[in-house]
Amino acid sequence: MRILIVEDERIIAESLAKALETEGFECKIAGGINDMYNKLEAFSPDLILLDLMLPDGNSLNEIQQLRNDYPDAGIIIISAKNTDLDKILGIELGADDYVGKPFNPREVVARAKAYFRRTRGLKEVMKYGKMEIYPNDYIVTYDGVPVELTSKEFELLKLLAQRPDRVFSREQILEEIWKDEFDVFDRVVDVHINNLRKKLGKNWIVTIRGVGYKFSKKGDIAEDGVDNAE
Repeated sequence: MRILIVEDERIIAESLAKALETEGFECKIAGGINDMYNKLEAFSPDLILLDLMLPDGNSLNEIQQLRNDYPDAGIIIISAKNTDLDKILGIELGADDYVGKPFNPREVVARAKAYFRRTRGLKEVMKYGKMEIYPNDYIVTYDGVPVELTSKEFELLKLLAQRPDRVFSREQILEEIWKDEFDVFDRVVDVHINNLRKKLGKNWIVTIRGVGYKFSKKGDIAEDGVDNAE
């Protein structure tokens, strides 16, 4: 999915682009209205993140034109003009959503994903290199090929991947995944970790000796030939 960020404050625009690209979106930045129209012709975005107060005008006046010329592109306003009246006017003119400044880039990412789920049936997905994890559907693919995991293997992978680079002890993993199940010992975590490494590759899950395990976002790359499966 392609997203055009129309924002003249470069720091904000770049932080949004970074957050969105981490989630797999393709982004371009336009610094004003004229730049926006130039980018639209070549980029054909699926969604426009539109700041209102730009150096060459108020882009609120452009929403109807954008709707006429690019009917398949969604519009989410991102603006410091965030009174109820501003929001109502923006939506009435044709915007799909409205996010007031200041905001956390993650909020805008969530709004963008929600828009695509509503309009394109986009599934929630975590992407790390060639791996895609669909947390709500119990699906994992690697290089486009489905990987067969048991329910516990999937839950363990999801737990680690949702908080990459955080180290989980065996006790924490047991508490999160096996919860109140009886007769479950630390060794069951090691067995499931080994199974995941066999199915996905050994570099996705790193052993921290004496502490536990963590997920590596660079599991596709075996750095310097080091075996992470200690």
